[in-house]
Amino acid sequence: MNGTLTLQNGMTFHGTWETSARLGKGEVVFFTGMTGYQEVLTDPSYAGQVIVFTYPLIGQYGLEADASESADIQVAGVIVQTLAGNGQSNELKDWLEQAGIPVLSGIDTRTLVHTLREEGDQWGLLATNSGGHVEGDFLQITETVTTAKPVQLGTNQKGHIVCLDFGVKSSMVEAMLARGYGVTTVPYDTPAEAIHRLKPDGVLVSNGPGDPRDLMDRIETIREVALRYPTLGICMGHQLIALSFGASIEKQTYGHRGSNHPVRNVQTGEVWMTSQNHGYVVTRDSLERTPLELLFENVNDLSVEGTTHPTAPILTAQFHPEASPGPKEAQALFDQFDEMIQQGVNVYA
Repeated sequence: MNGTLTLQNGMTFHGTWETSARLGKGEVVFFTGMTGYQEVLTDPSYAGQVIVFTYPLIGQYGLEADASESADIQVAGVIVQTLAGNGQSNELKDWLEQAGIPVLSGIDTRTLVHTLREEGDQWGLLATNSGGHVEGDFLQITETVTTAKPVQLGTNQKGHIVCLDFGVKSSMVEAMLARGYGVTTVPYDTPAEAIHRLKPDGVLVSNGPGDPRDLMDRIETIREVALRYPTLGICMGHQLIALSFGASIEKQTYGHRGSNHPVRNVQTGEVWMTSQNHGYVVTRDSLERTPLELLFENVNDLSVEGTTHPTAPILTAQFHPEASPGPKEAQALFDQFDEMIQQGVNVYA
């Protein structure tokens, strides 16, 4: 069956419709990694987005029981040049079919990605016939990915971490469980008083989908807990912490989504290859009106990739140290968070 992708700018791409789902709409973005499609599809940060995989063949290996980043496929749609369909690789198409995800193959993904790079990420409509309303927004998207109630994991051997869940990836929690911490994941709108009652030794402000500026009602709570407990903010969490101290956020033209983004530590000069997934960044100049200090910058475009606080044990990263998918070297950030909790001081101060 034939299908189309219609972009907000009016461009239309034609391809082969691969699943029984007949309609999909979301922000069309592209991912540059060669592997890791299972992790990407289940990453809550991709909720509400149509993913364009730039690697020309997707589905060439099977699924793994422990590779998913959440219980469900989170994306609004999938676009590929070629969807593998032999032997074990049928698993991907069957999985997407069972989840009711629209999939369009046979697309000239090179031209599509060039369009997104030149004109920016934009909303798109996937359909088996052309026409329909293309625009959309991310309002209330966090409510669809946060936990419904507190969830406790681990045994608190080294301490207790409270994770504010804006769409947390499971590997992020697992990274702290592996370091001997118990983790209580709580809804994103949990008030500060409830967090205090949980008596955390540290706070993790998670990744998540959408525009952090839609969550301004949460920044007072985030600032309060960050100044009281050792705190690590990742991706959306990094942006929200920056907002809570007075920084600004801006939309990128086409975001960073892939597993080969170089990030430099401005204190040490060390460069990590990192996994990234974001369409918004902290405005670099705006850090000057906050107590936060630049810690990591993107080697390619010098965008803000992480901050630290000069006196409080607060550490943030725009990239994903849990690296799922992606290189593992940035997992050292979790070790630094561990050290901050144990010592009660900022390791970069």
